[in-house]
Amino acid sequence: MLLSVVVVNWNGGELLARCIASIDQALPLALRARVEVVVVDNGSTDGSTDRLSLHPTDTLLRSDRNLGFGAACNRGAAAARGEYLLLLNPDCELRPGSVERCIAELQRPDMPVGLCGIALEDEHGAIARSCHRFPRFADLAATAIGLHALRPGVFDSRMTGWDHRSDRTVDHVIGAFWLLRLSTFRSLGGFDERFFVYLEDLDFSLRAQRAGWLTRFVAAPASYHLGGGVSRQIMARRLFYATRSRILYAYKHLPRWQAHLHAAITLAVEPLSRSLQALLRRSRQDLASTWRGFAMLYRDLPNLARAG
Repeated sequence: MLLSVVVVNWNGGELLARCIASIDQALPLALRARVEVVVVDNGSTDGSTDRLSLHPTDTLLRSDRNLGFGAACNRGAAAARGEYLLLLNPDCELRPGSVERCIAELQRPDMPVGLCGIALEDEHGAIARSCHRFPRFADLAATAIGLHALRPGVFDSRMTGWDHRSDRTVDHVIGAFWLLRLSTFRSLGGFDERFFVYLEDLDFSLRAQRAGWLTRFVAAPASYHLGGGVSRQIMARRLFYATRSRILYAYKHLPRWQAHLHAAITLAVEPLSRSLQALLRRSRQDLASTWRGFAMLYRDLPNLARAG
């Protein structure tokens, strides 16, 4: 088995079916025979896994509850048998050549490539700005204050000034399409399961770099990514997990005093800055989602303190 494709599903509906179908459509028959798909279902209630067309070599792992994205990826990787591992979001669709191009990048003799991501097009054909620098305290604090909305890429870690139309070594590329050796993933302990969802990939990228691995971004051929995907259904909970993961990341990778200050800004200032942005957009939905999300975060503070 050359490649294991792990797809974590939570109520993915038609997106999941299209994702799995794209694997057969994108890969040549000879390569598809050496590829297995491992779908990890995180307690879905929409019947999205019931209508999947899987090969005999593929695997469906079901959970009766939502384990979190990182934990589900770890479970899929534990069942994987391939030399390489592709972590693929259910709102992604493979395009011909993307997998082969990334495997070739991992096999380069001139540099220790440990992770590879591909360019991702959205539903309008635009290339997503999916690469990031490792965030500093200033980046995390500016995001909490809301400055990133004024000057993306200046007040946060996103590499928005680069058009993503050329190959490049980067700190991090988002984990919607992530190809690496299975041995690398396992040697680094997989994802840190304290991150229920969001930033588990950023944390892994930083640990991989510290272990001597490079992350490469490949500009072509691009694959498709809806962006937001299933999480668009749950805006308040999405905000809760995003802010929670940002606080966890700060406590794991920044000096303690910076992590404390970032947490204070997030808890005290961010709900106000987000509310102001929602009012300027005249969006009652965004305003309500902001306060529901932060209410969840405040209630979770005891658990967050133990995790951090």
